[in-house]
Amino acid sequence: METTKWGLDSAHSDITFKVKHMMIANVTGSFTKFNVDATTEGNDFSKAKINFTADAASINTNNEQRDGHLKSPDFFDAEKFPNLKFESISMQKKSDEDYTLNGNLTIKDVTKPVTLEVNFGGIGNDPYGNTKAGFSITGKINRKDFGLTWNAALEAGGVMVGEELKIHSEIQLAKQK
Repeated sequence: METTKWGLDSAHSDITFKVKHMMIANVTGSFTKFNVDATTEGNDFSKAKINFTADAASINTNNEQRDGHLKSPDFFDAEKFPNLKFESISMQKKSDEDYTLNGNLTIKDVTKPVTLEVNFGGIGNDPYGNTKAGFSITGKINRKDFGLTWNAALEAGGVMVGEELKIHSEIQLAKQK
């Protein structure tokens, strides 16, 4: 079977996350600079090798002060650790549309295994003759597992920032020629 390389269609992709703020609401953020590439056998993603990187300094929560804090050594320490990385270990097909993606996520200097749920939207050709593949990816991680431990106790009890980060991504890949 022929090996196929896929690259990110950045105009049709995003990486977002949500985390509890003050234990009462979610703050949503994203990374505006990232890359994803995949290698498959033909158009079969069931054994795909997937790599992801995000520029830590591109974090955006629509609040400049909070973004600055997230880039600081209290959280991502973007100057010292400029990239977040994910490398797949396995992609297991559960149904025609659903997969489980296992891999290693590295944030700062900590690498941990993570499992993500993938919904495969399918493959199609755009009006310009390019072959595209679409995916919705979700998962959860505990930020403290990756050394993102800063927090503040609240006067009424609880903490400022929740431990669980919910990840949601919409990824469109383009077959490389």
